[in-house]
Amino acid sequence: MSLNEFDIIQQYFSSLTQSRKDVMAGIGDDCALLVPENGKILAVSTDTLVAGRHFLSDVDPASLGHKCLAVNLSDLAAMGAQPCWVSLALTLPEVNEVWLEKFSQGFAELANRHKLQLIGGDTTSGPLSITLTIHGQVEKASVLKRDGAQDGDLVCVTGTPGQAAQALKNINNGSFVDEQARKALDWPEPRVATGIALQGLATACIDISDGLMADLGHICSASNLKAVVEKSAVPGCGNDDALLDSVLTGGDDYELCFTVPEKHKDRLAQIAEQTGVSISVIGRMSEGQGVEIIDDAGQIIDMTDKHGYMHFS
Repeated sequence: MSLNEFDIIQQYFSSLTQSRKDVMAGIGDDCALLVPENGKILAVSTDTLVAGRHFLSDVDPASLGHKCLAVNLSDLAAMGAQPCWVSLALTLPEVNEVWLEKFSQGFAELANRHKLQLIGGDTTSGPLSITLTIHGQVEKASVLKRDGAQDGDLVCVTGTPGQAAQALKNINNGSFVDEQARKALDWPEPRVATGIALQGLATACIDISDGLMADLGHICSASNLKAVVEKSAVPGCGNDDALLDSVLTGGDDYELCFTVPEKHKDRLAQIAEQTGVSISVIGRMSEGQGVEIIDDAGQIIDMTDKHGYMHFS
């Protein structure tokens, strides 16, 4: 017998995640009832992933369950927020119980690792798409935003940007895909612990979803400053011009790009060791506008025709 909407919720999602004491009502009521901690503000983010646009149609459903949550957790990481609650709206072309089982397992593993409770959502019929709304909490004085960068701040990134974009490029070209790059594409790791550790240190922060240049550009615009980035300092790029596009404009990385006063530079190594995620200093903020990429001789590299991911291109 075919499962209906309520059967799907009950069988695959109602007991998917851990129960939190700050949830008065979750799945099963018309609304979720949540009790935020005193003195903290809510951080809320919504993302939609559409088949053929944000993920390959033949993607492993377990990795898709992981990734759709990871991209939302990454938004909380960029604000320095602690993850708490998530809702899931799932549009399915058909009821495939094997697919649902694997998808829910991938979702649950990451959700439980971050102590998230699934508090509601919806299921409906249509072309495959996934929409999540995630909620986190953070002290008002500690929240990270895009508009606080200062002249002279160091520009930093976590991990190795560009691997996911390079993997997708190789898949589309029928070329060999490095195992680490494929993992970056299908199983991205949101930098939640790093974002929390940067509270009180970073002056601005953003997650890299549309490409390093584009997202750093948002910090520049919000802070009314320019970023000067040394190409050879960007991890994964070095002096290999063939990787320039993937690293600087590829997107889908979900690493963090942030600015920090130079006086805190020594703390970055401690945070990297504490979280197990590398941090690289790639440039500096200065007066001006936009993002400049310079070579080892200090010459500006022409990136006029380069841009990050465009959602409506």
